[in-house]
Amino acid sequence: MSQIHHDVFNVPNKLSAARLALSFLVFVLIPLEFYWAAMVIFVIAAGTDWVDGWWARKYDQVTQLGRILDPFCDKILICGIYILLAVEMEQSTAFPWYAKIAGWMAVVVVGRELLVTVIRSLIEGSGGDFSAKMAGKLKMWFQCIAVGSCLVALALNQQNSEISLPTWLFLTIVISVWLSVGSTLHSGWLYIVGARDIIVGTPEQTDV
Repeated sequence: MSQIHHDVFNVPNKLSAARLALSFLVFVLIPLEFYWAAMVIFVIAAGTDWVDGWWARKYDQVTQLGRILDPFCDKILICGIYILLAVEMEQSTAFPWYAKIAGWMAVVVVGRELLVTVIRSLIEGSGGDFSAKMAGKLKMWFQCIAVGSCLVALALNQQNSEISLPTWLFLTIVISVWLSVGSTLHSGWLYIVGARDIIVGTPEQTDV
């Protein structure tokens, strides 16, 4: 029994659980317009994603719970914050359409995550491997940069709405937001292509 407890409640899984709790804290802070605090908590939460994966691999603490909990917490954090930022930035006139997270972008992110979740269940249900791909990791990086830069922009605009954003920040938002959308679509497509035989089925599979 103690071995099972050790395997389930190890450091990586505790970090994932902490990320989930921090995610909900960010979701509370954004509507309250505590953007700087939300930014700090988001960075900490996103950082736990890297630490728990590194720890699990280094100390051989990969568990079935961790394989479920880790991506679930990632999806909650990113999908939730994209939705909230889309609402916050839509209400502000300080951001042009091409320099903000829009509602349709949040839909793309949430839709991609739902699709990948379904594909994951199909692949792992058939005995296949569904390890994270480089495209998915790059997608996460772009999304985190987009979220962080948008939170900083909202915080600065809150302090003084008459002052334009610094050029470096404005460009960071534009580039990261559109790269996050492109990489979200691209990584989702790669997962679809990788699972096409399972999704569509083949004559050989049908005969067997």
